[in-house]
Amino acid sequence: MFISRRGFLGGLGASAVGAAGFTSLAASGRPGVSQGGSFALLKRDPDAPVAADFDRLPLSWYKQTMQKLKDRVAAKGIKAILLQNSLNIVHQTGLFHSSTERPFSVLVPTDADAIFWYHPGLDRDLVTSWWSTDSEYYFDYLHADGAFPNLGTVQQGATVDLWEWTLKGIKKRGFGEGVIGIDSELTPSAMATVQKVLPKAEIVNIAGDCLDLRIHKTPEEIALCQRAMDYFSKIHAFARDLLLEKGTDLYDFDIGHAAVEYGMHLIMNDIDVDGRPHKAVGIGVGVSCRSGIATGYPHPNQEYWKKIEKGDALQISGGVSIGGYGGECYRYYQLLPWDSHREKVWQVVTDCVKIQAEESKHGVTCSSVAYKIHKHQVKNGVGKLVYHRPAHGQGMEGHQAPWIAVGDYTMLEEGMTFSVEPGLYDPEHGFGYNPSDLLLVTKDRGLLMSSVPYTREWMVLNL
Repeated sequence: MFISRRGFLGGLGASAVGAAGFTSLAASGRPGVSQGGSFALLKRDPDAPVAADFDRLPLSWYKQTMQKLKDRVAAKGIKAILLQNSLNIVHQTGLFHSSTERPFSVLVPTDADAIFWYHPGLDRDLVTSWWSTDSEYYFDYLHADGAFPNLGTVQQGATVDLWEWTLKGIKKRGFGEGVIGIDSELTPSAMATVQKVLPKAEIVNIAGDCLDLRIHKTPEEIALCQRAMDYFSKIHAFARDLLLEKGTDLYDFDIGHAAVEYGMHLIMNDIDVDGRPHKAVGIGVGVSCRSGIATGYPHPNQEYWKKIEKGDALQISGGVSIGGYGGECYRYYQLLPWDSHREKVWQVVTDCVKIQAEESKHGVTCSSVAYKIHKHQVKNGVGKLVYHRPAHGQGMEGHQAPWIAVGDYTMLEEGMTFSVEPGLYDPEHGFGYNPSDLLLVTKDRGLLMSSVPYTREWMVLNL
């Protein structure tokens, strides 16, 4: 079934979207304004998790998660944990912060209820107003010894080695000897500094332990993901309504940016925000739209700036997160007319979404899921249109291990989440179709967490 622009407009009536500029386009779709027919087509999986009624995980959750890490690494004889990777810091402590060239780390003893921070001065209010036993800061990068203009001391001291400064802080806390777990593999020069400052310490890489905790989502994390995907589904409905009503009057850029503004108003209308730290954290709405030839490349490097035309392949894609959790949701449209070749490619992509969902269950390997998808693509004669693996693990960093790839033999387990991207690309004919979603691994299948249909009715449109 194809939806025509005439049929859509007939049902939309007085809720028609404004005519000038993407700001007014988005404003007319904000909460409280009548919405078009696409919203009625959203269909949530009856087994989908209950969406969170909170917009960030509480401090108690982070303390429990830190205890899980402590328990893991204590069995290896580790006496203190030093986290430097911003993803691990956020996941283990809940302190959302900006990651730049400025070193930022946290030290946690495994046998005590304490947490010590080493950070740049510009984050001092964030740190002291969150979970902190004590903290030390340097003024900024590069830091001059003794220079703290904020304290009235302005001087051109020697440039401080901030890794050495951190290690000295660890020693001062009483962890100059014994085993320290660090969430990275240190370079030879970093290890040389360790030998200089902490000659009696042993360093153990615990990056794998941290990653494993991030990969296996708790019910609370999954609930936040579901809340984000529920919003994202409405954002897609708004974008589809806009495409149906004004598609050939707009550039692809217009739809993407109107969707971002609509999405931010939709989400922030429900968020407890007062402008202070630690509220409204980890919120992101990134939506883009590309039309025509740009859809024929997995990662185009050109700006999306094309007038939408009949016959275009068109993709609306992006990611939404709340409290650091969420995922991708892409839909691959074809604006009529199309030909038998495009129809076949579209169908193979849609079949592969179903294959990934059916096969992504507890106890199978990532490789086996990828194998079945690629076999279906090749069997249907579109192998040359395959450019990448079918999916990646999905976490707060976007791409997260493990990978739905023929070379990854990691076993799928309940609570893992993945993208859904068995896309096909035909640059020779100027089109491509790439889906995505947030897929939750369960005991019996992969559960697609958005409510946006994978149907011709939704994606094959007659403007």
